This record gives sequence, C-alpha cells and structure tokens, in this order.
Amino acid sequence: MTEIRPLAHPDAVRAALDDAARERHDALTAEVAADPSRLGRTFPSSARLTGRGPLPGVEGVLVEDAVRVGLVRAAARGLDADALLAELRELYRYGDSDEKRAVLHALAGAPDGIDGSDVLLDALRTNDTRLVGAALGPHSDRLDDDAWRQGVLKCLFTGVPVAAVTGLASRADHELAAMAQRYRREREAAGRDVPPDVQVVLDACAAATPQQTES
Repeated sequence: MTEIRPLAHPDAVRAALDDAARERHDALTAEVAADPSRLGRTFPSSARLTGRGPLPGVEGVLVEDAVRVGLVRAAARGLDADALLAELRELYRYGDSDEKRAVLHALAGAPDGIDGSDVLLDALRTNDTRLVGAALGPHSDRLDDDAWRQGVLKCLFTGVPVAAVTGLASRADHELAAMAQRYRREREAAGRDVPPDVQVVLDACAAATPQQTES
C-alpha cells in the first residue's frame, strides 16, 4: 500500500462536479480502488467523463488534474512503491500533455520511497511550460543539484515563474548564480529584455551564499 497526497481535498473536487460527473467520478475511483490495473484505462478518459477547468476555491489547480491524482491515490493503496512508479511511468510515456502534467502532480505527492526523477528529467527536456513548472514541484528534491539548476535555468528561458520552483531558497547556490549571471549578460549583450525572475534567482542565491554570489 502506498499513500499519495491529494492535489486538492477530495470533497472540494466532488463539490466542483455536477451530479452526473460526480457519479462518474465515484465510479472511476471505486473501479481503480478495486483493481489498480484499471488505472491505465480510467486515467486518460477521466477528464472527458468528469470535467475540465479551474477548481473553484483552489488557486492554480485544475479539475482534471485533481481527478487524475485522485485516481492515482485510489490505485496506489493497492500497490507497492515499485509497482506504482511503474504505472506512473507508463501513464507518462503514453499520455498526452495534460496526462503527463497530472502524472507530475501525482509524483509531487509521492512518499520518499518513490523516485520518479527520470520522469521529471524528461519533462524538463520539453518546451511545454506546464510540464516544466510541474516538474519543479516538490518531487524535484529527487533531482541532483546539476539537473535542478538546469531546471531553474529552463524556467528563465521559457518564462515559467520561478515561484513554481520548490526549494529555490534552500538549494540556490553560487553555481546557479553564475548560470543566471551568464544568462543575464547574454540577454543584455543581445539587446534583449532580462526577465525579472533572473533577479529573483540571484537574490535567492545571494541570501543562501552571500560570500560566493557577489557579481
């Protein structure tokens, strides 16, 4: 049995659905709880059956993501960590961008025994800002320092707000500062605007290692 943290409180998710969608949601949840192998079938179709769009009262969370993470939670209770990770890798591998994002959100709520860093690295190789932002959530503590720094730089390149990066204050260091400084100089040399988040990153680095990040 593996416990996954929800993306939003289950009651908030159910309250956002109309009666028909709530009935389908409950049926899907019961299906994967009874047979976790059904997750691969229910996960892709769940958004069409239950709904899409912002989850009322929960900033930054989409209904479809919350429903899919809920299905993962239901299935996870019948799986050990290795089996759950294998399921999530399959869902990510064959999913569309929305499904991939939901897998990343599910990993964000995974216990310490699950390491889906390979999935995060794949997301960080894309130019899909939704995937990049989700990849740098709580599960990014599994990334090594170099991969994590490259992820932060990817945020600067693609315009993903660095506010989405988990651990920026604790992991920022002089190497990240040097990378951000180089990026700023390249933008300035090309006569291009420097994203404000570059300074946010530099400030975080200076606060973490002030003696090493002076420019």
